[in-house]
Amino acid sequence: MRAPRFWWHPSPTLPANLLRPASLIYTSIAARRMRRPGEKADLPVICIGNFTAGGAGKTPTALAVARILEAAGESPAFLSRGYGGRLPGPLQVRTPEHTASDVGDEPILLSRMASTFVSRTRPAGARLAYESGATVVVMDDGLQNPSLIKDCAIAVVDGATGIGNGLSLPAGPLRAPMDVQWPAVDAVLIIGDGAPGRQVAEEAGQRGKRVFEARLAPPLDAAQSLDGRKVLAFAGIGRPDKFFKTLSACGAIVEVARSFPDHHRYTAAELAALQREAESRGLLAVTTEKDFARIWAVGNANPWPDLMVLPVRLRIENEAGLRNLLLRHINERRLRVA
Repeated sequence: MRAPRFWWHPSPTLPANLLRPASLIYTSIAARRMRRPGEKADLPVICIGNFTAGGAGKTPTALAVARILEAAGESPAFLSRGYGGRLPGPLQVRTPEHTASDVGDEPILLSRMASTFVSRTRPAGARLAYESGATVVVMDDGLQNPSLIKDCAIAVVDGATGIGNGLSLPAGPLRAPMDVQWPAVDAVLIIGDGAPGRQVAEEAGQRGKRVFEARLAPPLDAAQSLDGRKVLAFAGIGRPDKFFKTLSACGAIVEVARSFPDHHRYTAAELAALQREAESRGLLAVTTEKDFARIWAVGNANPWPDLMVLPVRLRIENEAGLRNLLLRHINERRLRVA
């Protein structure tokens, strides 16, 4: 689905207010769910989640956290629900055996770095990760899922949108009321600039939560290759406009921008139409890594050798501070168990 624009207005607008009754029902259900007791895994669990629906940068953050843990001598494994995939798990993602149609686009990206497990039942996935030899689980999403106890939870926040109008679904973007979500997190990571993100950071500080800042940016060589190029850009992610702005920041001239719903399942016909449009107009077609993971799974699609996939990497300010936070929570968990 595409997030409605009124979600991201600083204060509730008429559409949001009309949806408040439904939001109150959702709020009550979500709050009760988050308060349920969870199961403790056999190894430390680091959760990378967000307060809102839609893309905030969880997957790049999970990858960055795993790199930090690997450098510290840990053997991290990713755990995902596998949103958009047909297989409920628990299973270990193996490519090319598994595609995005099987396990979702995010686990395909995560599996390129470390062992990745998909499980609709998170405790079962954590057990499988433990049996595989992992020393710590990095959950991509699942902040509002109470089934597995988290030893450290980091909420990723888009600096440009923050928590939107501050209302819960469907009147706003919140997955649960903030007074229920705040106690569930140990830190927030603000990605990018913006007053909404600064407001979340300020409240986090007042509540005694650690605050970190980061930016998403493509590798320098990829960015330089786009400078001055006329492109047809398309994306089916939480906020496609962020991708289009990234291309412009690289110096690309975005002649055509096509937005699709988050986790959109492309058809062979859609891809063929995009390819024809790009070729007929002499444009370089560019998309995201997540989109390409889903494109690769499309059956009967014609090869598209000229399609460019633009990767992005998370650059964390005070990475040493984040590393210390993660290791402190991991060590505290191990001391409690010992």
